Amino acid sequence: MNNSGLTPREIVEKLDRHIIGQADAKRAVAIALRNRWRRQNVPEELADEISPKNIIMIGPTGVGKTEIARRLAKLDNSPFLKVEASKFTEVGYVGRDVESMVRDLVDLSINMLKAEEQETVQAKAAEIAEERVLDLLLPPRPVEKKVGDMLTDSDQEQMDLPLTDDQIKKQDATREKLRKLLRDGKLDERMVELEVAEARSGPMIEIFSAAGMEDMGLNLKDMLGNMMPQKKKRRNVKVPEALDILAAEEAQKLIDMDKVTKTALDRVEQSGIIFLDEIDKIVGGDSQHGPDVSREGVQRDLLPIVEGSNVNTRYGMVKTDHILFIAAGAFSGTKPSDLIPELQGRFPIRVELDSLGKEDFVRILTEPNNALIKQYMEMMATEDIQLSFTDDAVEQIAEVAAVVNERTENIGARRLYTIMETLLEDISFDAPDLKEKKIVIDAKYVEEKLDNIVEDEDLSRYIL
Repeated sequence: MNNSGLTPREIVEKLDRHIIGQADAKRAVAIALRNRWRRQNVPEELADEISPKNIIMIGPTGVGKTEIARRLAKLDNSPFLKVEASKFTEVGYVGRDVESMVRDLVDLSINMLKAEEQETVQAKAAEIAEERVLDLLLPPRPVEKKVGDMLTDSDQEQMDLPLTDDQIKKQDATREKLRKLLRDGKLDERMVELEVAEARSGPMIEIFSAAGMEDMGLNLKDMLGNMMPQKKKRRNVKVPEALDILAAEEAQKLIDMDKVTKTALDRVEQSGIIFLDEIDKIVGGDSQHGPDVSREGVQRDLLPIVEGSNVNTRYGMVKTDHILFIAAGAFSGTKPSDLIPELQGRFPIRVELDSLGKEDFVRILTEPNNALIKQYMEMMATEDIQLSFTDDAVEQIAEVAAVVNERTENIGARRLYTIMETLLEDISFDAPDLKEKKIVIDAKYVEEKLDNIVEDEDLSRYIL
């Protein structure tokens, strides 16, 4: 568990670096994350009784719902999975069952832990890889043979006699010289022959069956792979590449997979976060044609997972009691109270996210660490073009985004992506051939590029 014990205020400050506005939603998730740390510090018998306070975020698309949950998981280094609630169907029907999201979260956690373990064994793996490369460059001295071997291979007897002390010292000195050359990079152009394992390839196995069986294809692949010996091929590679290949191979051997699995399952149970997007899409309509297997049926299947149950995965059973669920939806034609009452009760915290206006767009374009204008400036810098935006140009772009969102569909901050791409299309296309390397985008340039499109409502629907 990697919880750093950040205070709610610190969590909000860190979220502010990437997400503009939405103070209520940030406060809610900050408290949820801090409560997780608090639960770990109460007496153990009480800790099991404290369940996470799941959250529903209500707001139009493009206002930061997904980004808040994703950044929150990064702060805590928690296993985080984003799923679309509309992809699931009721158990017994073709489609994904809700338990599959817990299995996906476990797979993700296993991969996270493997990557972390590889970091810890990297130094040791690099040492072993170096020795193996030296063995390839200077094969080790022959070892003393047993009597039985010498009797069966008498012709080689004279050739394979053990080395004298002087020969051993000489060979060790040569090896150390090679090691120094290797570390100094003077052998980087030398080619060595390696035996590497080929990736297993076989027929694709796809299985349509009852709930929980989508892992069977993977398990069958593993089983068939273990029955057949893994193919190996010889490759000639340069020394640096050989070091990388051998270091990765040794790191895999050094990882304790039992420990990884145990820690990964524990991390999922204690700090997993599942972000259920489009939850408003599983609110049932007034259908008179029988049960809706992708709506009320999914809600009923979702209920035990959110309440807390045991889910069987290929790595073992996982309890979902303390996984934090953050649901999100626009709820434009429905409302959270249209969910089945039992599911409503499992999402006690509800926060409404505000629609974004011109002032928000100005801040989104300039303030965050990954601000859109910074991204375009850095991308153009790769072509040796110094791109800059005046303050009035930023204001004008924000104004256009706000106007288009009002007139057409409100897609929030995502509108800025379409506007910026349209605005910089010519520069992006001509960038490699431009003689002028310093380009300033001002309000006049923005007006020339976008005014006609904005004024023509039909055109703006297609282009922006």
